[in-house]
Amino acid sequence: MVKAVRIHKTGGPEVLSYEDIDLTPPGAGQVRVRHTAIGLNYIDTYFRSGLYPAPIPCGLGLEAAGVVEELGDGVTTLVVGDRVAYGSGPLGAYSQAQNAPANRLVKIPDGVSDKDAAAMMLKGMTVQYLLRRTYEVKAGDTILFHAAAGGVGLIACQWAKHLGATVIGTAGSEEKAQLAKQAGADHVILYRDEDVPARVRDITDGKMVPVVYDGVGKDTFDMSLDCLAPLGLMVSFGNASGAVPPIDISILNLKGSLFVTRPSLAAYTASDADLAMTAADLFDVMAKGAVKADVRQEYALADAAQAHTDLEARKTTGATVLIP
Repeated sequence: MVKAVRIHKTGGPEVLSYEDIDLTPPGAGQVRVRHTAIGLNYIDTYFRSGLYPAPIPCGLGLEAAGVVEELGDGVTTLVVGDRVAYGSGPLGAYSQAQNAPANRLVKIPDGVSDKDAAAMMLKGMTVQYLLRRTYEVKAGDTILFHAAAGGVGLIACQWAKHLGATVIGTAGSEEKAQLAKQAGADHVILYRDEDVPARVRDITDGKMVPVVYDGVGKDTFDMSLDCLAPLGLMVSFGNASGAVPPIDISILNLKGSLFVTRPSLAAYTASDADLAMTAADLFDVMAKGAVKADVRQEYALADAAQAHTDLEARKTTGATVLIP
C-alpha cells in the first residue's frame, strides 16, 4: 500500500482525497519509482475540475522525480537506484510511488536535485518546445509572455534572455513584476492596471511583437491578438483564467493575417526521441546556469488540496513541489 491523492468526482480542491492504494509490481517495460518530489502544475487543476477528461476515479499529477525501486520485464535502460524524473505522465504522480514506462523516464544528471527536476520537467520542457519549436526565438526578437512570474513564465524569461531576446512580460502585481524582472524580463506590464497592447506598442515603437505566449486563456486572448505584428503567431498554451471561447477566425485576417496555435507538451514529446531531445536541451541550459529552478513553495503531499487552492488564487509564484 502507498499513499496517493485521488479524485472520485470532478470539482474544486475539496474533491482531492488522500488515501491508501494498492500498487502492483511493475509490468513489462515499466519500473516502480519511489517519488521524492512531485511537481504541481496548472494542468493538474484541469483534470481535477473536469476540463480535461480522465477516467474517474483516478490519480492526479504528471510530473515527479524519484528513485527506481523495481524493474519490470524487459527493462534494460535503467537499474535499481537510478535517479529519474518524468514530466508528461502517466497520470498519478501525486503518490508516494508509481509504476511508469521506462522509456518515458529520463535520468537526472549529477548536480540537479530531485526537487529541481520535479519542478522543472513539465514546465521546463514546456518552455523548451514553446521557445525552440513552436516559435523559434532568435537573438534580437522581442516577445510577449503572459504570467511572467508564474512557474512557466519565470523559466521562459531566463531561457529567452539566454537566447538573446527582449522579453516583455505581464504580471498582476508589483511584487510579481519584480520577480519577472529578476528572471530576465526587460519590461513588465501590470495587466490589471495598464493597457497591454498600448504598452507593447510603446515598447516596440509601434512594431508590436512576432509572437505572444499566453497560458492565461480567456482573460488575455483578445489583448494578445492586439499585441501581434502582422503575420504574428499567437501561442495559446493554457487556460489559467478559463477556456478561450469560440472565435470567428476572420478576426485573424482583420488583425493582420495572424496565426494561432494551441500546442501541448504531450504532442511535442510524443516520440521517445523527442522526449529525450527536449529533456536533454532543458538539462543543458540548467547545467550552464542559464536556467534555474525557482522552487518557492513546498507542501506535504497530504496538503495537495491547499496547494491547488493557493495555485488557483494566484498566491503562488515560481515553482511548487509536493513532498511525499
